[in-house]
Amino acid sequence: MSSKKFKVAVGMSGGVDSSVAAALLKDQGYDVIGIFMHFWTDPHYAEKQTIANKCCSVDAKVDARRVAEKLGIPLYTLNLDQDFKEYIVNNFLDQYKQGLTPNPCVRCNQFIKFGKFWEKAQSLGCDFIATGHYVRVKDGHLFEAEDKDKDQTYFLHRLTPEILKHCLFPIGEYKKDQVRKMAEKLDLPVFAKRDSQEICFVPEKTPEEFLKRYLKLKPGAIVTTEGKIIGQHEGIALYTIGQRKGLEMSGGPWYVVDLNFKNNLVIVADSNEHPALFNDIMYVKDVNWLQKVKLPAKLEVRIRYLHKGNLGEIKELKTGLYEVKFESKQRAITPGQSAVFYKDGEVLGGGLIIKKLSEM
Repeated sequence: MSSKKFKVAVGMSGGVDSSVAAALLKDQGYDVIGIFMHFWTDPHYAEKQTIANKCCSVDAKVDARRVAEKLGIPLYTLNLDQDFKEYIVNNFLDQYKQGLTPNPCVRCNQFIKFGKFWEKAQSLGCDFIATGHYVRVKDGHLFEAEDKDKDQTYFLHRLTPEILKHCLFPIGEYKKDQVRKMAEKLDLPVFAKRDSQEICFVPEKTPEEFLKRYLKLKPGAIVTTEGKIIGQHEGIALYTIGQRKGLEMSGGPWYVVDLNFKNNLVIVADSNEHPALFNDIMYVKDVNWLQKVKLPAKLEVRIRYLHKGNLGEIKELKTGLYEVKFESKQRAITPGQSAVFYKDGEVLGGGLIIKKLSEM
């Protein structure tokens, strides 16, 4: 069946990847419309709309508009301000309150960039949605992108096979440098635009100042693994497992190896290779299975974005709670982050890393 019969909404952020995705789909004969998604912006930076939210700044919208005009496609704005605040920002802050380190991009893709986006696209009569993510989908199965250095499957593991059947990822078969060259050849005005790596709704490069604005932090002690007090912290929410930056006490360098939420302690060690930073067992909850997996099973497990992964045996301890036993100890397993399960480049599922069984 000719693709000309299908209408697709492309999430256009004004970046190179989504712009090339839209261009490729138009070239393939799809009826393409662009959707610029407007997210929540930090009111403390309301007067600086160029940085208040990097994904939907004034500059980003201008770039998306310029690309749409170049391609000759309509561009609509979808206001998701309240949804983004409810589903992403509030959850982000709540997780940090509990001494966890969340990955807001995972949740944003689930509820906003694909959830709310697909709802809107359907109301506009679209058959598909498309984005500039570096992933591949085949018959509802999610696979790594051709460019392993840019692969973003980790962030999309909470999507369902049902919604994936309505998703197109045109640049998943290309390397990043190829995408940039295509953008330049097509004379797209954003071909040289830099990628954004930070959390989009945090105006600063790191979340510490953002957390200080919105959380009531409780100071406490920084202690060694032997229990010796060597400093004071402003609040557990400002620290994460494996962190070195911000630990300027004498005798270091120091690395965060644990966060004792109950006693409000940041626990540190004086070596990046300290045994307390490594573990071969972790627990995972809220798993979203994209495909049926017979457990126990040995799968490749990744515990953070761009983690190379390690083989781990996954077994279900009780309904909704899983144990992962790695073949080798992993550094800085961080509660609040996602554990994603792979086999032969396919994402089979993933869930949230928890610290203790008592958290269930």
